[in-house]
Amino acid sequence: MISIQHGDTLFGPIGAGGFAREVMPVAAKVLKNKAKLAFVETDPARATVNGYDLISEDAFAAADHVSKIFNIAVTDSKVRENFARKYIALGYASEPLIAASVTIYDDIEIGEGAILCANTVLTSNARIGRFFHANLNSYVAHDCIIGDYVTFVPNVACNGNVHIGDHARIGTGAIIKQGPKNAPRRIGKGAVVGMGAVVTKDVAPYTTVVANPARVLENH
Repeated sequence: MISIQHGDTLFGPIGAGGFAREVMPVAAKVLKNKAKLAFVETDPARATVNGYDLISEDAFAAADHVSKIFNIAVTDSKVRENFARKYIALGYASEPLIAASVTIYDDIEIGEGAILCANTVLTSNARIGRFFHANLNSYVAHDCIIGDYVTFVPNVACNGNVHIGDHARIGTGAIIKQGPKNAPRRIGKGAVVGMGAVVTKDVAPYTTVVANPARVLENH
């Protein structure tokens, strides 16, 4: 079990699934010699994951006389929001996790709790919301505005002047075409862009689009 002493800093990525296991090596580099690391789950079924302790939320909360920082390595955006509200209300600080190979250009604002995985690129004059996930090899180009709790799965290409609403999910290999100069392309709140879709038009809130060019997925 992890040994925690008075005055230590304890970092817990919330979750221990596939994405969390990919994120922990980033945390280990970002927080090297600054914090003790442990996966945190509500009801852990094992003691360790990939050599790191796996502790319960109760154990994380009960660790006395230590500073606690967290991030949320859970891909479900609603679950992510619930955890964020809970842990911020408890007074814990969130720690952004930005891989060493991430490229960030000029005039970029990044909200708290962002996770930027290897080879993510943020170009210029973009705004990134809270607890944004950008998985491997994704990019956000100039003049984009990304909402809170947005998820990019690997290899997302978000071209310039695109506005993405809160809780949207952009699938693996999706391409979002650049928005016109005076009218940004909009991906609505809670929308889902399917794997490999090529988005050439606005996507309404809570709508799923698929294919090339992207079209609304009809329920049958």
